[in-house]
Amino acid sequence: METRTEQAAGQPRVKTTRIILWTAIGLLALAIIAVFAISAKVGWSLTHPVRAEITSSPAEVGLAYQDVNFNSRKDGLKLSGWLIKAPANEQTVIFAHGYRKNRLQEDVPLLPIARFLVDRGCNVLMFDFRNSGRSEGELTSVGQFEVRDLLGAVDFIKTQPDLNRQIVLMGYSMGAATAILAGAREPTVAAVIADAPFADLKSYLMANLSVWTDLPPVPFNLAFLIVVPPLTGLEAETVSPVKEVHNFNGRPLFLIHGEGDTDIPIANSEAIQKAYPKARLWRVPEAKHVKAYEVAGELYLEKVAGFLDEVKEMP
Repeated sequence: METRTEQAAGQPRVKTTRIILWTAIGLLALAIIAVFAISAKVGWSLTHPVRAEITSSPAEVGLAYQDVNFNSRKDGLKLSGWLIKAPANEQTVIFAHGYRKNRLQEDVPLLPIARFLVDRGCNVLMFDFRNSGRSEGELTSVGQFEVRDLLGAVDFIKTQPDLNRQIVLMGYSMGAATAILAGAREPTVAAVIADAPFADLKSYLMANLSVWTDLPPVPFNLAFLIVVPPLTGLEAETVSPVKEVHNFNGRPLFLIHGEGDTDIPIANSEAIQKAYPKARLWRVPEAKHVKAYEVAGELYLEKVAGFLDEVKEMP
């Protein structure tokens, strides 16, 4: 039979154990709150990036251009861009820029490519996605709403009676993924050139979010995907080129990806090609993210020109 002395000795031990338990629970709760708070702050920052300034124009590469404005499809945001008309008027190419960039996409850069395309007879539309450059909007959604902007650009081209209606979308990074989505949803798009697209935004973020946040993948990637949707409206699962690419229904898709790309690994383009075997994938050795043009130079332009010539011959 337990004596009163033994009972008295046991009570402090029980009390101490409870204190330790509740302290541990409290610290765990604080840690969880901190993780979600940090994820929310980073998520807000990533979806509201500082706009890159437009520092040049097509005139710098000898191109005449028009300042144009048009509306995003569905939500009507006012978007800003440049229309460059080619005398030959054989095709129309719409550029789609990447995350945190603008119509210039200076890390490629796009102006020399625009010059090349115009010389080959392509009209070119360069514009800023929402919350970029000189366009309206306050949220960057990494393709979810930007696809409406690109579809608005397609609608704008259709209102121009003097422009060739064979429309090719040419996108980079986020813009490449968005171009695939737009091509899948708009059958009047003749073809798409996608340089370094991601295949599925949710899967990509789970595996690579730390590239953009500098935070450890565990536990922040999952916390980000939990807290950001109600905070910003971003629904990553709705941005999935690999799930929509089958809607190309035989139309041409040219994938370009650097084998040295660590921001969006080439496995993303491989997955898209697997889902749509008619897609062509050009692997550029050693090229990092959207650096295929920088690495391959004239060969890059030749590959693009060859693809456009094939599209031109389509019925």
